[in-house]
Amino acid sequence: MAWLCYGLLALAWVIDIFTPQLFVAAILLNGPIALSSLALRPALTLRLIVLAEIANVVSGYVNGVQAGYHWDSIAVGDRLLAAASFVLVGVLTVRTQESARRAGESDERARQVDRERALRHAMEHVRASLNRELILREAVREARALTGADRVLLASRASSIDVAELYEMQALDEDVHVRRAPLVPEIASAVERARASRTVVAIDADEPLGRLLAESALVAALPLEGVEVSLLVAWRTHRPTRAERSAFEDFAANLAVAVEQARLFVRLAEQNDEIARQKDEVQRRNDVIRDIVYALAHDLRTPIVATDVTLTQALDGAYGPLPQAYRRVAETMRASNADQRRMVETLLLVARYEAGEDARAFEPTSIVAVMQRVLDELRPVAHVRGVRFRVDPAATDATLVVNADELRRAIANLAANAIAAVPDGGEVEMCASRVGDRLEIVVRDDGYGVPDDRRSRLFERFGGVRTGAGTGLGLYIVRRIAEKYGGAVRYEPREPRGSVFTIELPCKER
Repeated sequence: MAWLCYGLLALAWVIDIFTPQLFVAAILLNGPIALSSLALRPALTLRLIVLAEIANVVSGYVNGVQAGYHWDSIAVGDRLLAAASFVLVGVLTVRTQESARRAGESDERARQVDRERALRHAMEHVRASLNRELILREAVREARALTGADRVLLASRASSIDVAELYEMQALDEDVHVRRAPLVPEIASAVERARASRTVVAIDADEPLGRLLAESALVAALPLEGVEVSLLVAWRTHRPTRAERSAFEDFAANLAVAVEQARLFVRLAEQNDEIARQKDEVQRRNDVIRDIVYALAHDLRTPIVATDVTLTQALDGAYGPLPQAYRRVAETMRASNADQRRMVETLLLVARYEAGEDARAFEPTSIVAVMQRVLDELRPVAHVRGVRFRVDPAATDATLVVNADELRRAIANLAANAIAAVPDGGEVEMCASRVGDRLEIVVRDDGYGVPDDRRSRLFERFGGVRTGAGTGLGLYIVRRIAEKYGGAVRYEPREPRGSVFTIELPCKER
């Protein structure tokens, strides 16, 4: 376009030179200036204006020389008007170019909006399902509607040596046809070219591969994990335009995301099924273990209780007077029997807590009465170990609505641990007092205390166990019982030696 404008300007200049002064052919120089509006290049228009002004001056001078160095005033005036017209036409041409450029940009934006709207509409249909087959079917339909292609082919296969699953739709087809077949060589070549380039490949009908396909095509290999999915759109009568290629590239990129989302959804569903299966298996095993613990605790508790009754009767003289040595043996046996019974009850209680079972028999309970019951229960054990075990006479009595057996179990666990941790001649004391709106039940001893390395896990399952001592569940049960009633349990070292365990419970009825 630029060379055409320059040529026309030169031609008009030559005509102007060889015409008389009064025949102002310089007006023809406006033609190339106006023609430059088609080039949409303001710089070209400005250069043509400058050249036209120079050509006008040169032509006017040459015409005057040809007339015997006589320059007619009318001719000079016409030259000046022609010079002004060059500027006017040039300004209008530049304005026209700017308007045309703005109009073109506006049209391009409108086309871009239309393409984005069409792409969004297409992807809404593609992503309407998370079923992989439905996604691929819908992708073929929407690719054809979006690009206007005469043929759309989508190939899915596990690897390049496997038989492909083909989804195809021709121009006159009303639905997508699905079949399993190897890729024909020309299609396979196009797919491999797209896979190697990792971008959309354009195949022209004039190139060798295009002649084999008998059509122009765009091919994209989707970047997916574990599967090869390729999309081909083809036109028999024309080459794909820039807009069609742009729409195809955007569609292929979004399709890859949709297929990957479907794959992840299926994988997540499979993982959820596996987690549910494992959860059911764990629950089944927990139920079996719980049933075993229940049965074992029941079977052990019956003979233990019978033995305790027999020993108590013997010590009370039901079978006649006992020798002093036998009485000491019987008391030791009854204390050991009591330890075994507490262990069985502890295991049974933990099993119930872990199974989510909860005691609901709440009743007004005297704290001092519960501590006295614990004292009576553990006095034989303390006596055998040579430990002074008592309830502080100054203990504050209070009535709480709780499960009496649970509260007794918590206090008994603390007291039994304290008795086990005190040497012969030591002392264990139970006390209760109000602190604000809370009741504190304290078990203190002058035993060996708790080592620093065990204190952080003292109230966790098996956290408080010592080598050769108990089940490691007693303090865990104390914590669970205290927390059940909105309270807490804590440990503090006692000076100069010993331990202080405190159960805090709110002073309110449930």
